[in-house]
Amino acid sequence: MGNTSFQVIVLGPTGGPREDAVTGILVRSTSTNWTRGSVIAVDAGTMLAGIVRLMEPHIPTTKSGRAGAVLKSGPFKGLKLPNKSAQANAAHVFRDIIGGFFITHPHLDHVSGLAMNTPIIEAGNGPKPVSALPSVLAAIKNHVFNDIIWPNLSDEDGGAGLLTYQRLVEGGNPRLGVGETRGYIRACDGLTAKCLSVSHGQSWCSTPMIPDSAAVGDPWTILTMELSTPPGSPRLIGNQPIMSSVESSAFFLRDDATGDEIVVFGDVEPDSISLEPRNRRVWETAAPKIATGKLPAIFIECSYTDSVHDPYLYGHLCPRHLVAELTVLADKVLNVQERMEGTEKKRKRPIMGEPAFADPSPRNKRPQSIPGKGRSSVASRGPFNEPLDNMGEFIDFDEFEPPDSSRWAKSSKPPLLGLSVYIIHIKETLNDGLYPGTRIIKELQTRSDTANLGCQFFLPDPQDPLFI
Repeated sequence: MGNTSFQVIVLGPTGGPREDAVTGILVRSTSTNWTRGSVIAVDAGTMLAGIVRLMEPHIPTTKSGRAGAVLKSGPFKGLKLPNKSAQANAAHVFRDIIGGFFITHPHLDHVSGLAMNTPIIEAGNGPKPVSALPSVLAAIKNHVFNDIIWPNLSDEDGGAGLLTYQRLVEGGNPRLGVGETRGYIRACDGLTAKCLSVSHGQSWCSTPMIPDSAAVGDPWTILTMELSTPPGSPRLIGNQPIMSSVESSAFFLRDDATGDEIVVFGDVEPDSISLEPRNRRVWETAAPKIATGKLPAIFIECSYTDSVHDPYLYGHLCPRHLVAELTVLADKVLNVQERMEGTEKKRKRPIMGEPAFADPSPRNKRPQSIPGKGRSSVASRGPFNEPLDNMGEFIDFDEFEPPDSSRWAKSSKPPLLGLSVYIIHIKETLNDGLYPGTRIIKELQTRSDTANLGCQFFLPDPQDPLFI
């Protein structure tokens, strides 16, 4: 393992359509030794099935060597086995070793394992925390653990008490921590976490979420719901539906022992075509950590190849957009490096009355005044939420460029040198031929090399544990 801070096991590297390998990631600090509560799960589309699959090839075969043995190989190397079979030991990991779940957003490919697996939690261990933004937990509570889709296994509203909801403060709770740890909360033994929201496409909102106790047609109830409903939840403006961003998350995970961090994204769209661009805040938070060598890895989706046009990305990334986003990050990392070296050029001060715009992102490059371009209104959307111009044609946002990479084009030390980018949530085609992830990595590396970003891209193999 060397001088590593994290072990990451990617149980589910895909975004479907196969249900047995959708998003589920286990993270622990290498300073812990598979102790109780020393692992967190980021998303839980795949949980028990993935753990069983990874354990089976490494369980000792002799009857006398199973229970009580220590795994000598595989992703769970070093784990003491209390049971004989892979499935019984996987249940032990789920019940005892995983300390809690951090959920990026409530789509089924990110929570289905959580629902299906939770009944095996033993009530005597106390409820297991599910941490997420309030809008994410509201969706899980109202639409999954609601005694209709699935039993209410939470400790709210008379549920079974196997799970407890921890509502995160977006951007971190400023009352917790000091200095570099301000805003971080305890995730599990050895790890703390902070959550920033990101956008994951848009949805039509045609009906308000009115509780059963509300009087039908009560205008005050409806107005209160409209003003208080979190982003991504159904809302009405008068009698007209509106477009709303689907809220997702990026988790900064920090190792207590070393202060190193990684970022794990949920599903995310590019700022350049987003109704509500939020990625730039993540890059601004990450840039100083990358510049000082404290953030060596990012886990982020890249669902499609560059053959997919913008209207059909449906809130996801492809190589052209991910490299554009990483170029925004590189620009901010370079700014930090220049400040650290005292070589940053003074920026021209704005003239009186001129706004002092921040560093450009792909969205800032849009010609906002051109009818039918830039942010699309409800009237300029097609039947599948695709952006249309005034002539009913698809808008191609490829024309909007990220920050100018010529600042570091010939540098022998690119801004993102040493950063590892692990690609998750690949949409499988289930066709014969080249695996989409292989092509995605090739397209990413080619575009990154052209921009001289310096980062490297990887497809995580569930059978190969990642030490970072």
